[in-house]
Amino acid sequence: MAKAVTRFGFGANRRRIGHMSHRITRERMIQAIRELPEDASVDDAIERLVFLAKIEEGLAQLDRGEGIPHEEARRRLGL
Repeated sequence: MAKAVTRFGFGANRRRIGHMSHRITRERMIQAIRELPEDASVDDAIERLVFLAKIEEGLAQLDRGEGIPHEEARRRLGL
């Protein structure tokens, strides 16, 4: 299956999001797609799934203690 995914151009995106994609259950992916508007495009669906995967990865990073304090985030953003 990996060859087919790479052949159709998703390989680069898979490398970019890394291991995040396995954190969302199949049921959650289906639910997210069903919640899209009727006129949503494939790009809209992919964007939504990547967004959810990134949220899950961020939460996992926080669980592992890899977050940064709020004040440090503000400093980095120049706020």
